[in-house]
Amino acid sequence: MALAFVFPGQGSQAPGMGRDLAEAFPAAREVFQEVDDALKQKLSKLMFEGQAIDITLTSNAQPALMAVSVAVVRVLEKEGGFSLASKVALVAGHSLGEYSALAAAGAFDLATAARLLRLRGDAMQAATPPGTGAMAALLGADLAQAQAICDAARTDPETEAAEVLEIANDNGGGQIVVSGAAGAVERAIAAAPGLGVRRALPLPVSAPFHCALMAPAADAMAEALDAAAIRPPVVPLIANVTAAKATDPAEIRRLLVQQVTATVRWRECVAAMAAMGCDRFVEVGTGKVLTGLMKRNAPEAAASAIGTPADVEAFLKTI
Repeated sequence: MALAFVFPGQGSQAPGMGRDLAEAFPAAREVFQEVDDALKQKLSKLMFEGQAIDITLTSNAQPALMAVSVAVVRVLEKEGGFSLASKVALVAGHSLGEYSALAAAGAFDLATAARLLRLRGDAMQAATPPGTGAMAALLGADLAQAQAICDAARTDPETEAAEVLEIANDNGGGQIVVSGAAGAVERAIAAAPGLGVRRALPLPVSAPFHCALMAPAADAMAEALDAAAIRPPVVPLIANVTAAKATDPAEIRRLLVQQVTATVRWRECVAAMAAMGCDRFVEVGTGKVLTGLMKRNAPEAAASAIGTPADVEAFLKTI
């Protein structure tokens, strides 16, 4: 049974995240302290004790989710004798989870990953004025339907101007997310039922991620990544942008820049991992969003999550 580790993205954060790991394992406490030191902020205190509104801020959520994911991997390795390099065939992460995957696989050191994600969160938040962008989930839609909705809703009927409206996430299982100008997203929601989509709903996000409106954030990440040390990961990454293996540091750097504005091709990433022989997928970190998607995208595979001390113990018994 070939094993893949997958790492969650924004939306999986929750108040209290990581606290039980820190209480149970010295290796987890070390990770949270290292992230705090890198950011010159008590992010761990915010994670363990803060309110939902604080941990949901993009600039906090992104490094926090990475910290919990890497903490789980460090606990498995340091306190469970688990070897990511020898036991895991592939890694992948959903959006910011790609940084978690790369940090877990040794491509980034932890401090670098934390600082890059803080910058990424700040840059994505600053890329568009508040209220000018939006995102919506199309439920029961396939890729062709979602593209037809984008094509139909992109033009403002009053001004006849084309606005940004793109597919941000192809999550699979009939779940596609579109992103762009607020008016275009509103038109997409209105048009969706007439184009065969079961349900369309706006998402509670602070910016229109993974579309062309994020170009300023991509520029900021290009500069930051150019200065960052990246090593070949000890386990190949299946990249969001290509749904293919990436191990070369120069290619990884380029893909991480593209990822800011490009579609997260998660459905295809899962299909690629399955085609490469992975029949067990483990979501590493906070929440079980990807585990739920996995059951729809790869129903023949085993899917589970590791986010708590009990999960750690249960997983180690299976290896």
